[in-house]
Parts: sequence; structure tokens; C-alpha cells
Amino acid sequence: MTRSSTARIPLDPPRTVVYRLTEWYSRRRFGTVADPAAAMGHNPRVLVTNARHEMALERWHALDPTLKDLAVMASAVTVGCSWCVDFGYWIATGKGTDPVKLRDVPGWRESDVFTDLERRVMAYAEAVSATPPAVTDEMVAGLRRDLDDAALVELTMMVAVENSRSRFNSALGLTSQGFRDRCEVPAPTARVAAAPSS
Repeated sequence: MTRSSTARIPLDPPRTVVYRLTEWYSRRRFGTVADPAAAMGHNPRVLVTNARHEMALERWHALDPTLKDLAVMASAVTVGCSWCVDFGYWIATGKGTDPVKLRDVPGWRESDVFTDLERRVMAYAEAVSATPPAVTDEMVAGLRRDLDDAALVELTMMVAVENSRSRFNSALGLTSQGFRDRCEVPAPTARVAAAPSS
């Protein structure tokens, strides 16, 4: 993976103990040093706080994982963070979320792969991510037909968290790092072409 040439901050922070531990962990878990971690390495307190926060988020399980992944992806697309779209696709497919659905998030309104609930979740994620937020009473009422209050709170906070990630990365010029390329599946047409004719 190549380092972002558009970064607005050096991605070689001082090699403090905190950063060296983060670098080791990131390489072990992700196969490379994630550019946001390198950027945060310039401020070890920010880096540690963010790492603790991200680890805590992984323990939230009130919301269906696919709904969570689609909401996070819709938020990253709305804000326009290519780093988050790239990394989010890799993480979500690794957890089992359908890659076809993740690929279709930017054009979800025209896609036929989503359930009604998934569509409402992505519309909500976009509305939360708008500036100013464009959430309506009707949107929330529609979600509450299928989600309990704990899941709705988790959904809302995950979209808010993704806004924080996406805006941080976009502001510092962090772009796609090539994570998605490591998990790309063959195009459906390639599999069909290889099938024997009837």
C-alpha cells in the first residue's frame, strides 16, 4: 500500500513509545500503518484517546452488523471521505457484510439489492451527515418500527462517529490507502463467462 500523496500533514510522526506501539498494532491487524493513526501520531494523547474509543465501539452490539456497516458507509460517502470508504469496505466485507451491498451504497436509491429497512437506515445516515442535519420526525418514527431504542441510539452514534472520522481524514487530505484492493472479488461476469454453456 502506498502512503497518501495528498496528505496535508507528514505521515512520519515522532517515534514516541505510543506511536511505535500503535504502528506495531496497526501492521499486525491491518497489514500496514493506517494513515489516520500516522497523522494522529503527532499528538499522542489524541492517538491514545482515539484508540480507546475505537476499541470501545467494537463492543457495541445492539444494532444489526449489516445495518451498522451500511450506515457507516453511507455516512462516509455523504461526507466524501475516500479513506473511510476504502477502509470501511475492507473491514465490513471481512466481517461478512455483502460486498455487493457495500459497492452499491453510493447509488443505493437506484439499486435493487437493499431491503426497505436498509434503505431507511442509509437515508437516515445521509440526513444525520448533512450540514445542517436533515433528520425528520418521520424518519425516526419509521426506524422505530423496526429498531428498538438501544439500536436507534447505536445507529445514530455510529453515524456521528463516522462523521468525525470522515471529517478528520478529509480535512487532513487522507485518501484511499488500497485496503479494498486486497479483498476485491471477481466480477460476476467473469464467473458467468467461465460457466459451461447449456
